[in-house]
Amino acid sequence: MTKLRTLFAEALRSIGANVSTTFASALSVLIGMFLIGVFIGLGTWLVSWSDDKKRELAVHVFIADAATTKQVDALRVKLESDTRVKPGGITFCSKECALRIMRKRNPDLTANLASNPLPASFDVVPVRGEETEAIALSVQKAKLPAVDTVRYGKEVSQRILQIARGIQVVFGIIVIILLAASTVLIANTIRLSIFARRREIEVMKLVGASNWYVRGPFMLEGVLTGLAGSLAAVFLLFLGREVAVPQILGHIQDDPDVRAMAFTWTATILVAGGLAIGALGSGLTLRRFLRV
Repeated sequence: MTKLRTLFAEALRSIGANVSTTFASALSVLIGMFLIGVFIGLGTWLVSWSDDKKRELAVHVFIADAATTKQVDALRVKLESDTRVKPGGITFCSKECALRIMRKRNPDLTANLASNPLPASFDVVPVRGEETEAIALSVQKAKLPAVDTVRYGKEVSQRILQIARGIQVVFGIIVIILLAASTVLIANTIRLSIFARRREIEVMKLVGASNWYVRGPFMLEGVLTGLAGSLAAVFLLFLGREVAVPQILGHIQDDPDVRAMAFTWTATILVAGGLAIGALGSGLTLRRFLRV
């Protein structure tokens, strides 16, 4: 307990004696964690949006008018046996069902129809959006007599999948860049603080202090600085979430399934990141000054 009290006392004394550099370090953490928090929210929302669009992808298997009940049942068994098809993801739409849907979408085109020209169909939802094309090709290659045509919106589905992959790759790259930039910025700021006290470190080493005895207060100072900066970033993000985000999403979001990462998880990541970066930045920067 005595060592712990001494550690905290030294760290707080150092913070009080170097307010300007401590403030600069905390501000660096705040800026870095705030940018990362913003991008986590935006990035996870975009990933959720892309996943939601992939869930909308489906294969439409249109049934020939001449197909018998036995042939239609064989087609259903073929679709249900495909492991790439989502369980319960097969929906049968009769000719009457297709006509009702068409009348809702295009009442003018169906107003004077003498008969129903629309075919019955199976709408097939894949487990993964990336498997839409594979399912469609599998049905086509089977050449079942009940199948008239198979459609899956090839160009649209490929475009959606490309956008989804692009969003995920860009999200990962930018998070890595922001973390690296924040670490470098914080380490440089802490380096200035440590450089200003290099004589103090040299004296402590010359009188026999161990590396960890010297490093402890500085690392604790970095941890406290990182904690202060990350908590400030979380507070600013909370204000933005309560004030700005509802105004923005109210105009662009109409799907409740599309959402960003829960704010509690984002806050936890930012606080943990601030603590880690503060400790790591001060610990690594201090190494060169411990070689006396």
